[in-house]
Amino acid sequence: MKIALHSLLALLLFSLTPWATAHSPSERARIFFVNLQDGAVVKNPFRVQFGIQGFGIVPAGTKDQRRHHGGHFHLLVDVPQLPDLEEPIPRDARHLHFDEGERETILTLSPGVHTLQLLLGDEAHEPFEPLLISEKIRIVVQ
Repeated sequence: MKIALHSLLALLLFSLTPWATAHSPSERARIFFVNLQDGAVVKNPFRVQFGIQGFGIVPAGTKDQRRHHGGHFHLLVDVPQLPDLEEPIPRDARHLHFDEGERETILTLSPGVHTLQLLLGDEAHEPFEPLLISEKIRIVVQ
């Protein structure tokens, strides 16, 4: 009985540790644009800065324990609908990957209205659960 009680206590303590929720950002975690707001007017080339709170940033492909506590940014440019969230995030001209853990980029887009949205992916470029995604913003490039 004493061994079973110790095992139960150990299981309870383990379930309360950060590893119990490893690879899952908290419900309070969020990502956002630091220097751009919805409706911003910019001139080419322009800087886009990425922000995160409540979770970390690690490079794509990270294999050690850090992978459980962070991800890396993907910038969705003019994407009308989200990619399949059960699959790795596509890698193309509209789904930009920041594999090294970068927190900003310089963009050049054609003049006109564009949309930008951030999506955090894990070491295999798959979206987290719960989803860490920014608000979609519209910008005007002059």
